[in-house]
Amino acid sequence: MPNHSHAVTLQRIQSALESARLIFARFTSGTIEAEYKAGHDPVTEADTTVDAVLRQELLREGEGWLSEESVDDRSRLEKNRVWIVDPLDGTREFVAGIPEFCVSVAMVEDGIPVAGGICNPATNEIFLGALDAGVTYNGKPARASQRTSLEDATILASRSETKRGEWKRFENTSVKVRPMGSVAYKLALVAAGLADVTFTLTPKHDWDVAGGAALVTSAGGFISTLENLPLRCNRKSPLLPGLLAGGPFLRDQLLTLVNEYLPSNSRRSR
Repeated sequence: MPNHSHAVTLQRIQSALESARLIFARFTSGTIEAEYKAGHDPVTEADTTVDAVLRQELLREGEGWLSEESVDDRSRLEKNRVWIVDPLDGTREFVAGIPEFCVSVAMVEDGIPVAGGICNPATNEIFLGALDAGVTYNGKPARASQRTSLEDATILASRSETKRGEWKRFENTSVKVRPMGSVAYKLALVAAGLADVTFTLTPKHDWDVAGGAALVTSAGGFISTLENLPLRCNRKSPLLPGLLAGGPFLRDQLLTLVNEYLPSNSRRSR
């Protein structure tokens, strides 16, 4: 049974996601106007509106805040409990009308994602979980893949990385690569056992992965950086190296696969 603090945290996350879903009901994916930030990343009215609602619903006195759409307040570094959110992960997909975007919320305690929630408003999916409570998928208990071999395993790949040709090296392996937008949504699907593995070969920010990481570990799966180090969030720089995630019995095989197919000058030690 979850302790009181995580039970209350999950209630706050669920309420915030429901509020965010109501906001998305006002928009039609694929017909949204977007502006572009530095680095050519799109941002829409939905991003900023949901960010404000999440902050109002979640943040309490004594807690820190880190969001893709908020100015970074470094006072978060002094907080033990920090909300890390992405109001809209997969904005490109949202703008294009592809139903692979989501709202991602994480509670991080002392750098560790301990509770999270992800909502895909296009598919009406909600993933909720905490380290001491397990994970639910649309209200039903779920767990990470129990597959013991990567043979025919489904790996969710970054659509943008695939378009750039970064996944060609895995084409002749025994795994099934499925391109998809939104790293947070991919992590949620892995947490619910709807895919076996996901990983990204490029750096990501805390807000991209914290919610999904909380879900994967709460579901019994594993999370690590490409260097096979534990994930730590709420550091001075929110930029993280590439991430690996999957069912509990696939970690060593996945690390071997990634190290084997990365360029020799980019291989990480196991």
